[in-house]
Amino acid sequence: MAPSSSRLSRARAASSNRSSKATTPRPKTRRVAPSTSASDDGDKENDEYRDEPSSSPRPVKRRKVASSKSNAAVHGRLFARDASVTVPDACLPPARSHSLDYHKPLLLSSQHGRRGRASLLSWFDSVSATRAMPWRKPWIDPRLAADDDGAGGDDELLRARLERRAYEVWISEIMLQQTRVAVVIDYWNRWTARWPTIHDLARADPDDVLAAWRGLGYYSRATRIHEAAKLAVADPDMRGLLPSSAAELEARVPGVGRYTAGAISSIVFGRPAPMVDGNVLRVLSRQLGVYGNVKTDRAVIDAIWAAADALVQAVAADGDEVVLDEHGVPTPNDRPGRWGQALMELGSTVCTPKPNCASCPITATCRAYSEGLTVADKTARPARGGVADIEDACTLCVPMEQDAGHLGDRGEDDVKPTMESQPPEKKRGGGKQLSLADFAFKVGGAGKPAPGQTQAASKAAAVDVAVEHARKFPLKVAKKAVREEETLVCAIRRPDGSYLLQRRPEKGLLAGLWEFPSSMLDSPKGLSTKRRTELAKSHAAGVLPATARPRLRHLGELGSVPWLFSHLKLTMHVHLFAAAAAAAAAAEDGDHVEPADGETRPMRWSGDVDGESMGTGMRKCWALVRDAEG
Repeated sequence: MAPSSSRLSRARAASSNRSSKATTPRPKTRRVAPSTSASDDGDKENDEYRDEPSSSPRPVKRRKVASSKSNAAVHGRLFARDASVTVPDACLPPARSHSLDYHKPLLLSSQHGRRGRASLLSWFDSVSATRAMPWRKPWIDPRLAADDDGAGGDDELLRARLERRAYEVWISEIMLQQTRVAVVIDYWNRWTARWPTIHDLARADPDDVLAAWRGLGYYSRATRIHEAAKLAVADPDMRGLLPSSAAELEARVPGVGRYTAGAISSIVFGRPAPMVDGNVLRVLSRQLGVYGNVKTDRAVIDAIWAAADALVQAVAADGDEVVLDEHGVPTPNDRPGRWGQALMELGSTVCTPKPNCASCPITATCRAYSEGLTVADKTARPARGGVADIEDACTLCVPMEQDAGHLGDRGEDDVKPTMESQPPEKKRGGGKQLSLADFAFKVGGAGKPAPGQTQAASKAAAVDVAVEHARKFPLKVAKKAVREEETLVCAIRRPDGSYLLQRRPEKGLLAGLWEFPSSMLDSPKGLSTKRRTELAKSHAAGVLPATARPRLRHLGELGSVPWLFSHLKLTMHVHLFAAAAAAAAAAEDGDHVEPADGETRPMRWSGDVDGESMGTGMRKCWALVRDAEG
């Protein structure tokens, strides 16, 4: 049965308002590096980014960011699909003199474009199941019937399938922010088993949601997901089905930024929307040959987003089966979602900080790789790719330092000695031990390799040089130093074995989680154990009502727990206290603590600390307490 346009519009009616009614949001970018603000709440083991920092970055000065008007002009010049434009040859480092047109994506060119795009999609289709990501599922065409055989089906069933698919992709993308795929798989499976639909999540208890997120870090993500689920279910238009438009997703769903909106729109609804995370920033900076700061330089970041948008638009219209509407927009298909995931997969597994260019399906369109081959070609002229007019000079790249005489962004462990640098082998027994190679037949004279071997070795050496050059992209920047702080953690136990817990503020580090009453040390350097004990006694007494303070007994400092967040190295000094029955009863009656921000922080006794929603670092403090109590 042929799909009808009315079926498509009915299936999406609840997922989005008309574009004329949508509010255009302020552009957002997905965070690609740890922030130093106190609102980040990532734990050490989960603070691993798809875009790894360099082992030895070089600091650079920030450049003045171009205006949005001039950026739009640059993007229109670079990323329009104009087959008549001739893209210049690779420029030669270290000067890399080139015009702005040098950064036209070869993936959009008439010579390499469609072939390169098809090559990347074919590669992704062959490897997409390798890492067994459970959220990667066959695309559901909103235009087709809800049942699998395509013979007709119920619109509500189709709607339910799209609703669940959008929910699953949304959860996976939020979990994958700042967290490795291998870690997320188990969390995603447990999460969707407990709350299979967005309606189930909307009905969940907030503490249960935080507890399910335990260990993933950045706990504010869990709170935003829960609040957004309740909003989407209660919204009379959405009724649980997330909008299909990236702009509406970003404007109407709390916690959904530019990247996540593009992922849901393209993967689920088949709309061409860019998906740019840390991996894609690295892949496209190499493809475009942009040597710039992809973390802080707004002009560079915006250019890569614009390139990603142009590429996904081209991919969406590539297929022979694609139909264009009256506005020239391709009907929804699975190509945009596959393309976005292909770029991310390429950056995760092949085009890594140390790339495996020999396995890359799109080296033919990669500017950084081409430059590396030019470096390997000793006969190349420095004039290739030069700038004819100063007005045409590139405004995106910064100068590349000369690499001769230093390791650049490589660590010493990465550098393998050449044959010339190897020390002469010590002779044992008057001669060198013979190997099988010594008995091989020689072709063309003793010690000379065969012509085929020479050619292969030369090609392999050129690829090695190209890989080393590609490693320089994007520009490596120095990481900001992590600040160090120390805090006192007061575990107060009452006679029945329960412990006093306090909820953290709803915003900021570890927002909304429970913890033992804690106090930050203003000047921890050189502080003695005796002085820490005095301060801990003071803080623990201040948590309880004045009438109960004399009934609090200090049992000792149990030890210190170091914990590393993305922006903070925290040392927690754990103190154990015993509260008399009167003190416990007084606190149980509802005594509260007023933090500096003026918000009331709930406090309660808990007999099941293991089951509480606590950060991983605080849970290690609890392990010290539990061991001390025997």
